[in-house]
This record gives sequence, C-alpha cells and structure tokens, in this order.
Amino acid sequence: MFHRIHRRAKEPSELQRQHYETWVRLAGQVPQEVERMRAAADQPAEPAPVVDDFLPPELRVPSHDQLDGRMMPWTQPIVLDGDVVACAECGAYRDWLILSIRDQIWLRCRAGHQQHETRLNTAWYNRHAGPADAIHATFEDCLRHLGH
Repeated sequence: MFHRIHRRAKEPSELQRQHYETWVRLAGQVPQEVERMRAAADQPAEPAPVVDDFLPPELRVPSHDQLDGRMMPWTQPIVLDGDVVACAECGAYRDWLILSIRDQIWLRCRAGHQQHETRLNTAWYNRHAGPADAIHATFEDCLRHLGH
C-alpha cells in the first residue's frame, strides 16, 4: 500500500501541472502599472520648489543654545538623597523656581535667594519641565510672569 502511494507521489498532479504552465506563461510578463512607473521614472523630474522654513516666524521657538536659560515653578518640597532641600538663607523648603542656566541648576526661593544645586542636572530638569509657555527678554520679566 505504501508503495502505491509513494509511486503516485512521483508524478505531478493535474493541478500542479496547470499551476506550473500558468507560472511559465506569466514569468515573462510585466504588469502595466510597473511599465507606467518605469516610464515615469525615466522622465526628468521637475525641480522641487524652493520654500522657506515651513513655520512662520511667529511660531518658531528658539533652540536651547539660543536661550540664556530656562525656569519653571516647583511648588512642592524638593527631596534629594532623603533630605528636604531648604534655602540656605531663609530656610524656605517649598515654592521654588528652578533655573536651568548653562548646564547648571539653581534654586530660587520666594524671598529671592538663589543657590546652586549640584545634585540636580539638566537631564533632571528636562524630564520634569513642561513645554515653555512664554519667552521673555529679561530675567525680571520671566520672574513677573511666574509670579515671583
């Protein structure tokens, strides 16, 4: 019985023969869409129009290297290495302005005292800062905008 099955498997079936004949017939043909695409690729392309930047000037945001610094409000206490950060001069421990200036982080309390915080870095600032809502010409303008 296995010999008969094995012998029958040596010969291709009618369906396999039809499939092979169709494949041989279609092998040399190229679809019309491909011919159209090849013809379009052979034609010289029109030069792309030269356009100014895609954003109008009033929507452009300066890059980090064009700014003197960035700041964000931070109302809750800052805890670093298990210690609550407090102002060295007045002892305030909440309602900070966090300033990122030239790869340094500075903390400014409500009373206007500033202290350099070496345990924070620009990467920390970037993770916690939201999008900028305004750009100011002076430091004092930014302080007024943030309510300090």
